[in-house]
Amino acid sequence: MDPIAEPAEISTVPRLRNALAPRRHPPKTRRPPAALCFVVLLSSQLLYGNSNKTDSESNLSMEISAPESEVLQAVSEVVNDGIIQGSKEYNRDKYVENASPAPSSSLFPPWTDPGKVFYKVRTNVLAPVNFKASSDEGTLAVRYVVESKGPQQTVVRIDAIFVEDFRRVPHRSNGSVESAEYKDIQDHVDAIELQKKEAAESLQHRQEVLAQHSLDEKKAQDQAATLETAQTSTPSLEQHVQKLRHELERLVKAPGAQLKSAPFSGATSLKTLDGGAEVVILIVTPYWYGVETEEGQHGWILRSQLESMP
Repeated sequence: MDPIAEPAEISTVPRLRNALAPRRHPPKTRRPPAALCFVVLLSSQLLYGNSNKTDSESNLSMEISAPESEVLQAVSEVVNDGIIQGSKEYNRDKYVENASPAPSSSLFPPWTDPGKVFYKVRTNVLAPVNFKASSDEGTLAVRYVVESKGPQQTVVRIDAIFVEDFRRVPHRSNGSVESAEYKDIQDHVDAIELQKKEAAESLQHRQEVLAQHSLDEKKAQDQAATLETAQTSTPSLEQHVQKLRHELERLVKAPGAQLKSAPFSGATSLKTLDGGAEVVILIVTPYWYGVETEEGQHGWILRSQLESMP
């Protein structure tokens, strides 16, 4: 055997086997079933949608100069108004309608910090604007947290989220919803403050009117009492005058007396008064009375010539 031919024969056999062997393709990569892919994707989106990190990405926190009771009233009115400001479904809309208040929402993690929490939710909303990359139907939720910071300071935190129903993809608001809802709350607080102011002014006006009415009534009562006192005292006054007049009246004794011009016997006689004539004493001296006659004439008569009225 040729020593050179043997290696040649050995090297030819493998080549010939390779040439005659069937042609092989690279092995295909095995893909998991489509249903399994969907489950994995859905699970990851659910976890992402409920994570604390997502919840803290966007929110609005503002302080309102009003007591907590007024802010709670304003937030309650906004939560129950049936609309979500700062977003819309279609171009012709002004806001998202048919929203409802809710005790909680699974789109947000449970709230464990201080404050009172409110939720407003709209289901089956179609791709609301101002939520990044929202392109499907889903649920839109707004959360409001009210916390008192003092007698006249209250903090309101607002955040909004939209989650697609099919893919469970969460979309945060770009801030438009939070800002619009906060403005609505502030408007409600201003309206409450205005109502309080008007009520206080109305109460003050009513109190002033009542006070004036009471003053007028007291004045009228005083005037009536004064008139009644005067009317009551008039007979007594008249009686007193009559009594004094009776004490000062005298009768001329019979057969009569001379009315003198001065209190002495030599004075000129002004008139002769008949017995029984009435006179009123005006001046009293030890022996003479200065008197006035029924005709109004003044003169003097001796005291011994007059007698008391019966």
